Amino acid sequence: MLDKDLYDSWKSRMELYMQNKEHGRMILESVEHGPLIWPMIKENGVTRTKKYEELSATEKIQADCDLKATNIILQGLPSDVYSLVNHHRVAKDLRERIQLLMQGTSLTKQERECKLYDAFDKFAHIKGESLHQYYLRFTQLINDMNIYKMKLEQF
Repeated sequence: MLDKDLYDSWKSRMELYMQNKEHGRMILESVEHGPLIWPMIKENGVTRTKKYEELSATEKIQADCDLKATNIILQGLPSDVYSLVNHHRVAKDLRERIQLLMQGTSLTKQERECKLYDAFDKFAHIKGESLHQYYLRFTQLINDMNIYKMKLEQF
């Protein structure tokens, strides 16, 4: 269903399918502009993210549409592509990642490999990042390196 030559067709089909769902415009907005940024609430002097139950009706619909967008994209992928992108939970990131995989970039293979080796050498924790986010970024970097069949020498 998703060949490198057919990415544009796949993208068009996914967008049409999303628009045909209930709240289709909101689902597509999630893919194009990213998910709802959950509002914060100050409670007993502590600021925290609102829980789902505390969201307004519109915010709940948008949160649900964000999840639907991710599921629609993941369900429309062949298993080899799915295994490379299934760790993404945001539809916008998923679509961008799939586009990169399917269409490539204007960078030559050698330039891309140099950038990946550089990213690997400089890979470090980002302040405020959770261990889970750190793991996902690292997995994405390793997957990118595997796509180009790059080898790392043992240290």
